[in-house]
Amino acid sequence: MEMLLMGVCLSMFGLAVVCLAFGAATRERQYEPVAPATAMEAAKAAAPERFFVDAPVVPMMVHAKVPIEALLAQLENHVRLEHAAAESYMRAPNAVLLHSRTISTLVN
Repeated sequence: MEMLLMGVCLSMFGLAVVCLAFGAATRERQYEPVAPATAMEAAKAAAPERFFVDAPVVPMMVHAKVPIEALLAQLENHVRLEHAAAESYMRAPNAVLLHSRTISTLVN
């Protein structure tokens, strides 16, 4: 009987702690506006808040530009190699072929 009473008391204590934590988590907080002390803080308060800053614009190097024809040729080569790999798998399904890497330079 004493153990049952101890279990009930601990359960009630746990329920009280959970109720207090839930009440603290869901309570609405009231904030009072604080007047800016200096002109710098006033300027910061007047500016719109932004979480993300604009990324700096990095100019492309002249030698880094690749013609579109070269990109299309590389993409066509990749598609052709993937087609060939799929056809070889369909001819003879095998777990080794399914998990092997292709010859293509474009890796998934």
